[in-house]
Amino acid sequence: MTTQQPILTADALLERGLKNLWYPICPAHMVGREPVSLRRLGKKLVFWRDQDNKVHALDDHCPHRGAPLSKGIVMGDRIACGYHGVQVRCDGTVMRVPGSPGCKLEGSRPTQAYHIVERNDAIWLYNATENIETPPPLVLPEELDADGAFSSFLCYTEWKGDYRYVLDNVMDPMHGTYLHKQSHSMAEGDNTAAFRIRDTDRGFVFEKEGQRDVNFDWTEWADTGTHWMRLEIPYPKTGGPGGNFVIVGSYTPISPTLAAVFHWRCRKLDGWQRDTWRFLYRNRLEARHWNVLEQDRVMLEDMEPDANQNEHLYQHDMGIVRLRRHLKNLAKAELERMQQGKA
Repeated sequence: MTTQQPILTADALLERGLKNLWYPICPAHMVGREPVSLRRLGKKLVFWRDQDNKVHALDDHCPHRGAPLSKGIVMGDRIACGYHGVQVRCDGTVMRVPGSPGCKLEGSRPTQAYHIVERNDAIWLYNATENIETPPPLVLPEELDADGAFSSFLCYTEWKGDYRYVLDNVMDPMHGTYLHKQSHSMAEGDNTAAFRIRDTDRGFVFEKEGQRDVNFDWTEWADTGTHWMRLEIPYPKTGGPGGNFVIVGSYTPISPTLAAVFHWRCRKLDGWQRDTWRFLYRNRLEARHWNVLEQDRVMLEDMEPDANQNEHLYQHDMGIVRLRRHLKNLAKAELERMQQGKA
């Protein structure tokens, strides 16, 4: 008897994350010398550091019998499965089968391996469709550039629900005027607004007309080989040096009911001003920022999973509509490539 495979849809692709993109996976401190298993992007993955502190990632699935490699032993650039000792190298190649030396499994490359970059206190993974030798470069916004012109802090959390609700939330500047109206940084500005969409060479900006540097007034969405969002929050002088506060966000599906939420809080500073701001952040501002994120979390987690099927949208929601349509088109294009055997 054959089992009919479910029909893959664009929505199913989006639910687990599009292919051939870079995704933030976890804060860098979560991965050490011992293997750690994390579920991300619709699959179970194993991560570990070798003797040079380099991070590696494989499907958490031994090619012999499917045992979790994360229960095995790290041997530098490879893991020995704890079930039967099969050694799988970081590129997915089976290097040794102790119980049956010389068998056909040795030398084969049946395990999916993933390219990793460690940047801005996070581990990033390239979600390739198959094993590839060289991934495209990880290109991030200027606030997260490796040159260090900006000082940043990573705020990482996990929210119950589909990661696309987090995207919707960030692509909704108007919610700051209401949900976060008691915040020290979002208490100003009109509680009504007209919005427009402005295209860029890497995405688009959804912004209020006639109001800038007052509240949460705009959101940028961009695709640079990884998907990220950016916004600015004007800060009072009590917030320290550096002008507006920049937030860069990127969001990764863990499962259909859990999202990995990354926000980098950034300011362009150097010298004593950088040191002053970093001290203020840790001792005074960080708790306030977590309070704002907690307001978002509570609201989103209490929404029904099918809330977006019962909406009545208006002008303030143009950005959400634009982003949803764009992501759906990307998923349809990926589905078409898969059907043509090119994904």
